[in-house]
Amino acid sequence: MTQSMRTLPEAARAVPACRCIFLLLPTFSPLDLSSAVAALEAANSYGGTARYAWRVVSGDGLAVTAPNGLRVAVDGGLPELARGDMVFVCGGQGVEPGIPLKVLGWLRKAQRMGLVMAALGGGVMALARAGLLSGRQASAHWAQRATLAEMHPDVEVRTSLFTVEGKLITCAGGTATADMMLDLIADRHGGDVATAAADLMVCSAARKGSQDQTVSEFGRTGVRHEKLAAALSLMRSNLEEPLTPGRIAGLVGLSVRQLERLFSKYLQTTPKVYYTRLRLDYARSLLLQTNMRIIDIALASGFNSQTHFAKVYRRYSGKPPHQERPF
Repeated sequence: MTQSMRTLPEAARAVPACRCIFLLLPTFSPLDLSSAVAALEAANSYGGTARYAWRVVSGDGLAVTAPNGLRVAVDGGLPELARGDMVFVCGGQGVEPGIPLKVLGWLRKAQRMGLVMAALGGGVMALARAGLLSGRQASAHWAQRATLAEMHPDVEVRTSLFTVEGKLITCAGGTATADMMLDLIADRHGGDVATAAADLMVCSAARKGSQDQTVSEFGRTGVRHEKLAAALSLMRSNLEEPLTPGRIAGLVGLSVRQLERLFSKYLQTTPKVYYTRLRLDYARSLLLQTNMRIIDIALASGFNSQTHFAKVYRRYSGKPPHQERPF
């Protein structure tokens, strides 16, 4: 994908194609990029009409390497924006602290121009960092929701596949990217074009944006016991102010001893150890994905002091918190 514009042959272009600009941030998801481009290509194939053209760019105009090692050459740096452009921000976990000011300024300009903007996966962090999501609802990948909510409390974080607010779209990424793109194509060109595109992509039934991301406790842990799953959900929802084992047991209708037996049987650990691990996992995600102070991360993870947090974290990861950061 190195040519500057990808469209159908000139003879097929009766109407100028909408230019889609894909901004790749560090650690972008190749799946998000390929799913989005595949949907545009499929829409172009219907009726021999070039509805879309696209450019792939980066903040500095240099190739971008994905976490899996895939290196993607880009068409250049940030282009001048034009009326009718659509901007897609492709991000991944851990990109927020390193977003250059010129990229944030470019995103703000796109919004001022009234362009359609879509954040794919971790791209939501860039829009939030640019201040474009303040007071708005936003969908985020389940692994980034807590971080987004912690870093940007002015954003109403949703668990849905994607959210459309006027010309601003946020998408959880992954396979939800295809669902979002097909919805966008249907809105712009009608159901026939979107259905034909879905058929070409072998996407039998595009999901609605309001559908919840399917990450159940069974999907996370393999636990099918209803009350144990409820206890795990309570733990995940109360990381900053941890609940006591007695409180958790009472809320799910068990005694503390019954709760401990369930943890031992299904997870081979105790409620206290499991809960602490959840809080440390969350702390690690904040260390990797944000530039929050370590004391603030400690408090957000339910630890009363930085000293205690550092001691527990070192046992957990083998290194102190400050050495966990990639920047």
